[in-house]
Amino acid sequence: MKWYQLPLLVLALNGSAVRGEIQTRSIEYRDQDVTLAGHLAWDDAVSGKRPGVLVVHEWWGLNNYARSRAEQLARLGYVAFALDMYGKGKLTEHPQQAGEWASAIRKNTDAWQQRARAGLDILRQQATVDHSRLAAIGYCFGGSTVLQLAYGGERLKGVVSFHGSLPAASPAQLKKLTAGILVCHGAADAFIPAEQIDKFRGALSQSSADWQMIYYAGARHSFTNPGADQRGIENIKYDKRADQRSWNHMKTFFAELFR
Repeated sequence: MKWYQLPLLVLALNGSAVRGEIQTRSIEYRDQDVTLAGHLAWDDAVSGKRPGVLVVHEWWGLNNYARSRAEQLARLGYVAFALDMYGKGKLTEHPQQAGEWASAIRKNTDAWQQRARAGLDILRQQATVDHSRLAAIGYCFGGSTVLQLAYGGERLKGVVSFHGSLPAASPAQLKKLTAGILVCHGAADAFIPAEQIDKFRGALSQSSADWQMIYYAGARHSFTNPGADQRGIENIKYDKRADQRSWNHMKTFFAELFR
């Protein structure tokens, strides 16, 4: 019997499941001379080693939304770490500032991958994490970041991009790619040009990579974020149905990866 089947057995025998508490902890760490601060979440009712999932935030920085996703993953029985790509306390509500910060990270692919790898190393350091069962998920800027981790050859079972920018892998990157890829994409997302999607899909199609891309009809950018509509940007909009479906697709993907 797998560890994730135990709650169902308890429920069947006793009529109620044993419930633990979701624990969280802020962890400071460094990437060269930059101090970062991430958010670790786990369920203290789950014993022993379990899969670990890295969470990478949108271009706004490590905010409550990214932290809440880590806590949701903890409720599924994973150890989750929401990393910090910008620096401790570095957050913004302004698209121009967010774009500048994200662009500064993306301009150097090696440094981009290294910044993400620093967060992945923190996840690996957790005593309850099974190093053979690791994955990463990311939103918008975070979606492209987890793809870069995969392109960099990190030993991950898989990565999930939610409304990410979909950088195309180079031939050299494709040779390193071993992680499975799930892309959850809004069919009405005007931020990602069709040409970029074609390049992304075309590159992966030239490889033996295990990848899949799911489109959600009518969904725009940031369709998973309930606070998206507050941004006041036409192409940024929450879509409850696409949010729920994409989360379920992620869960199915992880069930395959971690079995």
